[in-house]
Amino acid sequence: MNGQNRSEIRAGLQVDIVLKKDQPTGKLTRGIVKDILTNSPRHPHGIKVRLTDGQVGRVKHIVTEEG
Repeated sequence: MNGQNRSEIRAGLQVDIVLKKDQPTGKLTRGIVKDILTNSPRHPHGIKVRLTDGQVGRVKHIVTEEG
């Protein structure tokens, strides 16, 4: 799942996000979703979330048990 649909994301999910400062390189940061910050049902660059450690970025990948 690519993180563009708000309905696929909920608090407690493990996700890979791109932080604002890492957008030029595309470096991913893994964490647990605390809050969903995007209000629209879909966003082409990924839904913006806040992780439990306070970092904010756009979801690029939802981590599943399979990988």
